[in-house]
Amino acid sequence: MVFQGPETTTDQDVCVIVGASHAGVNCAFELRKQGFEGRVLLIDADPHLPYHRPPLSKAFLNTPLNDAPPPLKAQAAYERAGIELVLGVKVNDISANDNTISVAAADSSTVHDALPAAITYTHLVLATGARPIVPPIPGLSTATHCLVMRNASDAYALKSLLEEKQPVLPDFHVVVVGAGYIGLEAAASLRKAGAKVTVIEREKRILARVASEAVSTHVASRHEEQGVTILCERNVQAVQQDADTGVQTVVCDNDIAYRADAILVGVGVRINGELAAQAELEMNKGAVCVDAHMQTSRPGIWAIGDCTSFPQREYGENTHIESVQNALEQAKVAAKNIHLLSAAAQSNLLPALVDYAATPWFWSDQFDMKLQMVGLVGLADNQVVRVESDRALSVWHFNGDKLISVEAINSPKAYVLGGRAINNNTPVDKAKLQDGEINLATLF
Repeated sequence: MVFQGPETTTDQDVCVIVGASHAGVNCAFELRKQGFEGRVLLIDADPHLPYHRPPLSKAFLNTPLNDAPPPLKAQAAYERAGIELVLGVKVNDISANDNTISVAAADSSTVHDALPAAITYTHLVLATGARPIVPPIPGLSTATHCLVMRNASDAYALKSLLEEKQPVLPDFHVVVVGAGYIGLEAAASLRKAGAKVTVIEREKRILARVASEAVSTHVASRHEEQGVTILCERNVQAVQQDADTGVQTVVCDNDIAYRADAILVGVGVRINGELAAQAELEMNKGAVCVDAHMQTSRPGIWAIGDCTSFPQREYGENTHIESVQNALEQAKVAAKNIHLLSAAAQSNLLPALVDYAATPWFWSDQFDMKLQMVGLVGLADNQVVRVESDRALSVWHFNGDKLISVEAINSPKAYVLGGRAINNNTPVDKAKLQDGEINLATLF
């Protein structure tokens, strides 16, 4: 990346976006869509052209080794939009009092032409996301082939290992620690590639923090049908390696050890909030606090995506959601408001800013299962399980008689109609809903 220059004219707004994943990239392009005419700099330490992350733990693991991750936008799209893509560069700190950030090459061996000591911004957008947690389990950090799954480098490392072990894959045993979506998606992809897979989860069931028991049971059954071993209520105590044989084992609290040729850790993420904390922004449990407009506690600094804690009309003042949908919607809101403020500065008028009010949705692909979820189940006090076949079901969550969330497995109609009913506050006949023989469309 060659910077156009650290200095800008006094009448030109500069929007610097830190983080070039879904939130950051979509914010940059939405700025242009809204008509923002200032400079847009999109900075990320990852050297790859910004890419879709969800496929990394799914279909991408089963593609040829040298395939590039699917890009969010083509290189030419950034050039046409006048978005300065600054890759392989990290932001060291924020000087909020004089609206500057300092940057450096993410890799000390990489030389960046005309890399300025500081960049001055009018608006700064933090889309810093999160990183995988590697728990302090004795022996885990030094284990052979200990992997996580968050970015392209992680996916390439796992794909390279699978290619290397191809001749012995049927006997190559991967232990996945953590049965959340990332762990289970990776487990499915590893099993499809031909590896032996065991998933170890400390909770009583898989997906315990993010899905209903009916969904957990169905997903666990499908994994086991495909040859994945799932072990719940097991705590990993240590990773050990036999000095004589070199055999590596994962030892659980029941003193049973499981051979592990590789270990994939998927126990959650830690928010990348260091820059925000250094800038003395208001924080909540490590996340950056923003208002309904995506503004932080400091004027001119915004935050979007996985790193935020935000007000949501249904779920409270300190809502935190890690999903692509949340990243996309918050990116749009921030971009619209930045443009409104930029345009208003020319006329000295105070604009009416846009609020974030989207209903969250999520998805996951595992084997032949497509899981789709809309809304959050936290406020639910009753549910209806609708079974359509041995491969398709949906779980409808209510607060009293108000529908607030739907989980669907291989039932896109339930997902779509449920989402509409939630947004429109449509009443639902629970008795008819439970009857899988009744056409779902006739209930709305």
